[in-house]
Amino acid sequence: MQKDTKASCLKRLKRIEGQVRGLIGMVGEERYCIDVITQVTAVRAALKRVEDEVLKDHVAHCVEHAISAGDRNEQREKIAELMRVLGKM
Repeated sequence: MQKDTKASCLKRLKRIEGQVRGLIGMVGEERYCIDVITQVTAVRAALKRVEDEVLKDHVAHCVEHAISAGDRNEQREKIAELMRVLGKM
C-alpha cells in the first residue's frame, strides 16, 4: 500500500473507530432506534470509502506492477484475485 493511501486509511479508520464507540454508547443509553440506525449507516458508508481507497491503490500499484512486469502468470493471478474480491463486494 502506498504511503499516502496508508495514512489516509488510518486516519479514516481511527475516525470510524470513534464512531463505533459512539454507537456503543448510544446502544448502552438506549437511544432512539432510528438514531442508532442512522449512525450505523454512516459507519458503513465510511468503511465503504476506505474499501474504495484500498481497492484503487491495489489496482494502481499491485495490478499495474503485474502488468508492467510482463509476467503473464502474475497478471492472471492479480486479475483473478481482483475479480474474486469484486465478486464479494
